[in-house]
Amino acid sequence: MIFERLAEISLPLITWTIITLPIWLSPFWPEAVAYFIIGFDVYFLYKTINTAFYSAVSYYYINQASKIDFAKFIKQQREAKNILHLIVIPNYKEPTYKLKETIQKIAEADYPFKENFFVILGFEEREKKAKEKAKILIKSFERKLKIIPTFHKLKSNEVAGKASNQTYALKKAAEEILKNKIKDPKKTLVTVCDADSLLPKNYFSYLTYKFLNDKKREFHFYWAPLLLYNNFNQLPFFVRVQATISSILRLAHLSQSKKNLIQISTYSTNLWLLKSIGYWEVDIIPEDWHIYLQAFLKYGEKVQTVPLYTIVSGDAVYSGSLLKTFLNRYEQEKRWAWGVTDVAYLLKNFFKSRVPFWPKLKKLLYLAETHLFWPTSFFILTISASIPPLINQNFKRTTFGFYLPKLAAFILTLSTLMLVVYLYLDFRLRQALKKKSSFKKLPIFIVQWYFLPIISFLLSSLPALEAHTRLILNKKIEYKVTEKV
Repeated sequence: MIFERLAEISLPLITWTIITLPIWLSPFWPEAVAYFIIGFDVYFLYKTINTAFYSAVSYYYINQASKIDFAKFIKQQREAKNILHLIVIPNYKEPTYKLKETIQKIAEADYPFKENFFVILGFEEREKKAKEKAKILIKSFERKLKIIPTFHKLKSNEVAGKASNQTYALKKAAEEILKNKIKDPKKTLVTVCDADSLLPKNYFSYLTYKFLNDKKREFHFYWAPLLLYNNFNQLPFFVRVQATISSILRLAHLSQSKKNLIQISTYSTNLWLLKSIGYWEVDIIPEDWHIYLQAFLKYGEKVQTVPLYTIVSGDAVYSGSLLKTFLNRYEQEKRWAWGVTDVAYLLKNFFKSRVPFWPKLKKLLYLAETHLFWPTSFFILTISASIPPLINQNFKRTTFGFYLPKLAAFILTLSTLMLVVYLYLDFRLRQALKKKSSFKKLPIFIVQWYFLPIISFLLSSLPALEAHTRLILNKKIEYKVTEKV
């Protein structure tokens, strides 16, 4: 128990150590603080250049893939007829029209064997209107798709959220309702789809093509980036900026090393892999990286996420009023940042897993870097460089102390130049998704970026820091469905 608790709080404690380091170390060793800040700033510059480069690479590959008729290739492969597709859509209190839009996109897929599609709607039993919505949706698509509704009753050992819902929905469908249909779990593809995720027309053809031509397919996940553009033009500026940054980061993530690529939100894998690791663990909240780690701890480096160069379009947070939208966006970011618990999960299972030491250590360092950068970057980049000269007057009189804030500001300015690439890609992606904005809004789209530091603090670093602090204080968060109207 003591080791498990230490595993939980280790990274959050490092987070707070980094944030407060300029305050408690500057009186004694200001040079060390200064070198740390400059090193962090240079690393941030590298990360921004890296993001700009790989997001452009991903966009290029998406353009190239859009010219390929994957459905044509699928028709020519005999094995394709034997591939079943189980599409799991977990939902709770989602508007019926939103679910209809998502299912309609599945119905419009160019996949040639849609008789092999089974859409599993994972409702929660505690939602009063769930059965009524299920009837409406089944009737709406009865001539197009086979829809299977499931109604999950939350158990005492479960946490409300996607993980527990998906596990119940898929087990119910695969092991009870469709047990006679599923001949081979290794040839049964499972796609987890958020209630507002609009899958592109070529998704299933592309997925099946990659799957059939993948020699290690039983150990792989498949992921296309979910970009937050569905409701782009109605968003308040602070959510719009966050949605753009988030979308570009996901785009960049797509074409980087397969060893570090981990799926987010909407993804696919085969039923055999999910069954072999016991499906999603039912007592966790963030489930996408977690299910990857479950597989990795059992099968090691054979487990990888394969990129699909196409675009899934999703909703950014919008709740009507500005205040309500802001609060919901804050809660969503905090829930995402609760993924820091994956670091603790990997630590707890580090020596239990038979996977070799070095692959586990590399994965641990990658997770730690991701979850450390999130809550600390704002503080180090914006205010930390001013603290050593302010606290230590002797250091202020040195050349290094005098130039530290100026040097840090210069490096940050270089980093912001990458926004030109981000803005261009944002424009091109919205064009591709037919989310064009009127020319009148152009000045607003430019001015909104001046608020990026404040937005990053309020809707990224602060909720992430709260998630870390809650973990230290052992105050768990509850899964709250993000309202999107």
